Amino acid sequence: MRNRLSLIISIGLIAVALGVAWPRLPDSLLSRVSNSGPESAAAAQDPTAPPTNTLRPTHTVLATAPPTNTPRRSPTPTPTETLTPTDTLTPTDTLTPTDTLTPTASFTPSNTPSPTLTPTITPTATPTFLPTPTIYYPPNPGEGLNAPTAIPTEMPRLRPRDEEGDLYNVVNVLLLGHDGNLQPGEMFRTDTMIVVSINRDTNTVSMLSLPRDLYVYIPNWGMQRLNLAWGYGDSIGWTDGGWGMLRQTILYNFGIETHYYAMVDFEGFIEIIDTLGGVTIAVDCPIVIDVCVTDVCTDGIEGNETEADYERQTIPIGVHRMNGDEALRYARSRTNTMEFDRGRRQQQLLRAIWVESRSAGIISQVPDLWDQMTDVVETNMPLQEVLPLIPLALSMEPNDIENHFFRRDVETLPWQPPSGDFVQIPHPNGYMLYLIQDFLAPPTENRLRLENASIAIYNGTPNDGWDVVAAERLVWEGFAPQAMGVAQTTEYTDTVIYDYTGASKNSSLDELMGTLNIHPNNVLYEPNPNRTVDFAIVLGSNYNSCVGRQVQLQ
Repeated sequence: MRNRLSLIISIGLIAVALGVAWPRLPDSLLSRVSNSGPESAAAAQDPTAPPTNTLRPTHTVLATAPPTNTPRRSPTPTPTETLTPTDTLTPTDTLTPTDTLTPTASFTPSNTPSPTLTPTITPTATPTFLPTPTIYYPPNPGEGLNAPTAIPTEMPRLRPRDEEGDLYNVVNVLLLGHDGNLQPGEMFRTDTMIVVSINRDTNTVSMLSLPRDLYVYIPNWGMQRLNLAWGYGDSIGWTDGGWGMLRQTILYNFGIETHYYAMVDFEGFIEIIDTLGGVTIAVDCPIVIDVCVTDVCTDGIEGNETEADYERQTIPIGVHRMNGDEALRYARSRTNTMEFDRGRRQQQLLRAIWVESRSAGIISQVPDLWDQMTDVVETNMPLQEVLPLIPLALSMEPNDIENHFFRRDVETLPWQPPSGDFVQIPHPNGYMLYLIQDFLAPPTENRLRLENASIAIYNGTPNDGWDVVAAERLVWEGFAPQAMGVAQTTEYTDTVIYDYTGASKNSSLDELMGTLNIHPNNVLYEPNPNRTVDFAIVLGSNYNSCVGRQVQLQ
């Protein structure tokens, strides 16, 4: 068991070197105003009573596409060319789980925000440009390499530039998580892979989660799952070991140069969160987890558990305080969600670690305790690169950060190679290139923020904290909503949007409907020139923003 001091200072490493990428939920979401609705000066401004008016839409609302619930900007790419893979890949049907999921337990929500401590730190190092990594161009596979498919064309190296064409001063850090409890004969796997791109010219951050089952070319091996690259590099003595192999694999397949890495195993992840006293997570989609409930799980012997030792439980929608074990299960669950949603939850948990560590003042201890931090977090990032990031980490605003994710059937397709594994391959539509280009470009003022739509969210159900959950969900889409607490009645079944703007905020309305999965029939148009908010949202008992990315619960 690692000592507590090492854990605390290791948290500081994550919070500074990695935490600059996790946006903080605005304090306004966790500090509700005392009133339960908009000002009562105008009857049209009271959305908390059941609606009695007839719906009279003034424009056509398009919301037929299910939301993907991935925090990202949503540009409409117009590809100019079609990327053609060199092999013929045939997508398979989408797998449908056959188990019957029976929720049996719930977590108790807790919503106690912690104050933010802002230490004053003077950086002692000046950031410099990083050397460009050299790619090892592998030979085409021949006999002995056993490549199951042809090698894809190398992705061109992508480097963001400013309007004058000069290269941005960017550092890319690869965040990795792995399970240290390998069985004999198992290869080391990096099941969590997130690229954090820090632009030191614009003081902005972008994140990209890489699917672990993405089928890519691994140098000197052939086509394999991305999460095996590190283990393979270690096993053959590749230059810089597993890190060198994974770095070259990412450069070859995505065109992304990675300069540093930071890695933690699942045991260390649990201990870090427990040392912080837990983390607060707004769960916007019911997550099914399997929990070991017998003594065999605590006997200290790996591999003794059987299916009978586990109980299926559900983490319901709400604000939850999670310990390390609960947080890990939340991050890793795939029982009722797709693989792609795990990346979003992993980023959500890392953000929660950042919030807790900043509130505890751990960041201010980083310069003095750097040498002890590697007890839990393995990294090749030197202190002189971390120091300039400390003030940036403390001053970042949510709109300085962008989150990017792969989407099934958009950037990838499911496929089954000759080995029988179920993997994802890049979609031939070429959208993966646009995703990566968008990830590397500095965040810009999106149109939702420019509209500056004011949004009030009310909880029209007896379920505690749902207004906070919906508000945080909208924060990831670029809005700045207010969680207003409980509505005048908690008997709403459908979630309702009151549009007080008329037709002047169409794009915001469409985005609200798509993100929160609200039917056009549940939009009430009540233009009010004296409005105090542009939109009021009253959540009903059928609120569920995860439709479209979650397998149907049975």
